[in-house]
Amino acid sequence: MTYLLDILGTLVFAVSGAFRAVKYELDLLGVLVLAVATGVGGGILRDLLIGFVPPSAFRDETYLLVCFLGGLLVFLAAPKIARRWDLVMAADALGLGVFSAIGAAKAAEFHLGPVGIVMMAVLTATGGGVVRDILVREIPAVIRVDFYATAALCGGLSFLAAGLAGMNEFFQLLISIIVATGLRLIAMIYRINLPRVRSLPESPTELTHRHKAEKKKPRAF
Repeated sequence: MTYLLDILGTLVFAVSGAFRAVKYELDLLGVLVLAVATGVGGGILRDLLIGFVPPSAFRDETYLLVCFLGGLLVFLAAPKIARRWDLVMAADALGLGVFSAIGAAKAAEFHLGPVGIVMMAVLTATGGGVVRDILVREIPAVIRVDFYATAALCGGLSFLAAGLAGMNEFFQLLISIIVATGLRLIAMIYRINLPRVRSLPESPTELTHRHKAEKKKPRAF
């Protein structure tokens, strides 16, 4: 079941990545590149960091084939898929939960500490999207908008908490998926975002110079 969910998550992520190529009117190769980068990018980065080489995407080429399928679906039927984008986003939330849980489990298998487990959960779930955004020269969405990486982080923390409670790996995965997916769906429905930093009227350097200049001004008596 976990493997099937992982494949489903890869397909949905590939579809969402391919739609970014549609936004920039890329050719077929560009569509497939963004589909692959989004679908398996996070898992490849995770595997390289923990020393699991070759990465899973190259050990089981089903992942790459699924990414190609997602890219081709978007290339051939983008208007029809876009009309049901709400379903795609719901499936994307499930993919986020699955990827964060699998990332945490893989990190635990390689005996990483609590911080490493949570980091791998977030990286697995969001790494592909970051690679996709960098390829099209955008600020990665996970650090700019949306309650996305935070949901994956909570999924990783839930995996740890379930382990500390004495649960076996199946229930750790299940709880992690439910928490991450549930938080993502709630954020989508109620349009929840983390607070954003307010822009400054000037650059920090200019503000510093202005503050020092004002301090040096003689006071009027």
